[in-house]
Amino acid sequence: MILLQWPLAFLILLYQSFFLAAAQIRANKLRSLLTTIGIVIGIASVTAVIAALTGLKAKVVNVFESIGTNKMFIQAEPPRTGRTKHLNWRLFSFRPEELDGLLTHCPSVKAVSRIVDASSPIQYREHGTEAVNIQGIDPDWHIIESRSVVLGRPFTLIDNEQGRAVCLINEKLRLKLSLPPDCAGESVMMLGRRFTIVGLVESRTESSMFGGGGTGEEAFVPFRTIYRPNRFQLHVNAACRAPELSDEAQAEISFFLRHTRHLRMGEPDNFRIFVVQKELDEFNKLAATMTAIAGGIVSISLLVGGVGIMNIMLVSVSERTREIGLRKAVGARPSAILLQFLVEAVMLCCLGGLFGVLGGEGLTRLIASLPGANLEKAHIPGWAIALSFGFAASVGLIFGMFPAIKAARLDPIEALRHE
Repeated sequence: MILLQWPLAFLILLYQSFFLAAAQIRANKLRSLLTTIGIVIGIASVTAVIAALTGLKAKVVNVFESIGTNKMFIQAEPPRTGRTKHLNWRLFSFRPEELDGLLTHCPSVKAVSRIVDASSPIQYREHGTEAVNIQGIDPDWHIIESRSVVLGRPFTLIDNEQGRAVCLINEKLRLKLSLPPDCAGESVMMLGRRFTIVGLVESRTESSMFGGGGTGEEAFVPFRTIYRPNRFQLHVNAACRAPELSDEAQAEISFFLRHTRHLRMGEPDNFRIFVVQKELDEFNKLAATMTAIAGGIVSISLLVGGVGIMNIMLVSVSERTREIGLRKAVGARPSAILLQFLVEAVMLCCLGGLFGVLGGEGLTRLIASLPGANLEKAHIPGWAIALSFGFAASVGLIFGMFPAIKAARLDPIEALRHE
């Protein structure tokens, strides 16, 4: 029974202190409001900064996911160290045969496509375009890019091996050339020869964050049709079987290319593998660090608010000295006085935290509505709200402790004599 009496007595004391603190705050509404302004500004600033960074992170993550977190981009380039680092890039360009057998020797890789980029005007009857981006691709390109053929057929192995003059286009190019909706079988002039359209490829909308939001006019031809040694720089797109296998896939591709490019032990790589998942992981770490640093800098204003809380609580102790002396004279323990002032300080800070979160929500909506800011996904995460209230309560405890201890240590006789 004795063990239960102490927690029960503490809860009753806490309950009484809560109502006493609430009555004191109501009795001094304006002073309480002015006291909490520092906390309100601090919490609103912290939550708004966290919301903005959270929105930016969500936007960038969406861009990475639209690219494909299981994708890898492989480019030939001069080594960054060694005596050959200043040689012309053409000496290090990939040869198509260097990629033969990659899928067989790299079990973590699902698909691979050799790619060359070109640009050419395209003409259909009396309709034409300026220079259009044309890519030479392998059939696995559709798997890597997750872009299927919505009309007609994709390229076949025979199209690629025989270098046939066939092409795929996207919807925007079809509209630009005023081609009929069923454009398969129509012929267009590009790259100095006539190509037969065999299909319409699914369009991909680029992120407005990094490309203005347009899909662009695109045409695709079989890799062997367009590739010419020493004229086009060949690069490679690949996809691993799952994002979590990206490290294994990168190691397998690196080992395979070092073997096919005859690089000896100790020689630097003359190619680079860009792994989307790895870059996303690095960005997430950077974003977490930026959020912590920015939140820490902005939260300095909370310390200013805490000093304001301490000052006003010291004034409150001075004003209520006779009340404290009277309570002690009728038997109030120092712990009860201490708890009363601590609860009042914490309540003030938590009220400031509540209005601060509401202010932060308003700032967040304002930030999200700014045109061109790309922060429409800005929002205050739940952990930030919990952290704000926890930090506000901590400020109340820390900065309210000194006034509360001062009140608890007052001598009742001296307190009753206080004018």
